[in-house]
Amino acid sequence: MAQPLAERMRPHTLDEYIGQKHLVGEGAVLRRMIDAGRISSFILWGPPGVGKTTLAQIIAHKLETPFYTLSAVTSGVKDVRDVIEKARSGRFFSQQSPILFIDEIHRFSKSQQDSLLGAVETGVVTLIGATTENPSFEVIRPLLSRCQLYVLKSLEKEDLVELLHLALKKDVILKERDIRLLETDALLRYSGGDARKLLNILELVVEAEDAEVVEITDEKVVERLQQNPLAYDKEGEMHYDIVSAFIKSIRGSDPDAALYWLARMIEGGEEPSFIARRLVISASEDIGLANPNAMLLANAAFDAVMKIGWPEGRIPLAEATVYLATSPKSNSAYEGINKALEVVRETGNRPVPLHLRNAPTKLMKQLGYGKDYKYAHAYSGNFVRQQFLPDDLSDLRLWHPQENPAEQKLGERMELLWGERFKK
Repeated sequence: MAQPLAERMRPHTLDEYIGQKHLVGEGAVLRRMIDAGRISSFILWGPPGVGKTTLAQIIAHKLETPFYTLSAVTSGVKDVRDVIEKARSGRFFSQQSPILFIDEIHRFSKSQQDSLLGAVETGVVTLIGATTENPSFEVIRPLLSRCQLYVLKSLEKEDLVELLHLALKKDVILKERDIRLLETDALLRYSGGDARKLLNILELVVEAEDAEVVEITDEKVVERLQQNPLAYDKEGEMHYDIVSAFIKSIRGSDPDAALYWLARMIEGGEEPSFIARRLVISASEDIGLANPNAMLLANAAFDAVMKIGWPEGRIPLAEATVYLATSPKSNSAYEGINKALEVVRETGNRPVPLHLRNAPTKLMKQLGYGKDYKYAHAYSGNFVRQQFLPDDLSDLRLWHPQENPAEQKLGERMELLWGERFKK
């Protein structure tokens, strides 16, 4: 039986590797380390199908070092210790440390992650972890501090088109057939930046055609996927598509759709913590100041689910989902912090105005630290106008109230306090 197309097309060198130019393109940080022949431990964080496992295999092959792999789904602490012992006994002084690749490292328990610490710190193994989850939440701090973190991106349209043409030209099976790629929009849309999903869809469409000439069109792709909607996701990684629909349904104030996608995640065996975290993110990003209680309820749902688990955990998740979907929406805080970060990156480290600085020593007082600072509580209404931004950014506006009752009230208060500065 032939291997799946995605496996047949797996690249073996960096020159064959498509995408992630910011990491492995000429002169990029990871490429320089690989070319130098020595790498430190790192974690690859990115969505499914962007080349995390492939990149680890290419690195091991390039460095000609032993390569051990563990799956966090099926491996326990004993498996980790066994691999570390093998790496230690098979190590030669002149070699780069053996590479231990752990797929889905976010699924490792704290004790499993703890068992890696000593070997990573002493260089017995070079750890390469792969995760689709934010490592800040899922990887223990001591281990995270010993690893570099590299973020992989969903593949760009150009990368995916290049991959399609490469498959038609080089794959041992596809190149024997007369396949004409007339349209690519549906292929790209359904793949969602996932190379494996893209190749699975291509293979599915081609296998369904008996004609001598296979013409791939958007209509044909859609028709084929409707007949077999799960076939293009052979690795069971639809959760990224479904959680996207879930969040967008909440953002779009459709509680029925949000509950439907929530049910799809629950029935699909999704981790309750994964769902709960998305609700907390949605509460802060999409509801925000229009209804600050949304964040409190989302956090409460998270705590409840962690305490009671399934199946009862579905109830607080559903409660939070409906509450968020039916709440007024605002992303003013989200936009405000993004704008603030943009300004900071553009303007650099502006000095703090002297009157805002602490003056714990006599010298600092003599230098004017804290001089002329006005203590708000000493004034009527606990407010007095003074400058809080750096001198050359004193007129900067970052937060703009949006059109909902809660923020309109906040905006009116700011205008009352600050006058012209907060007028639209």
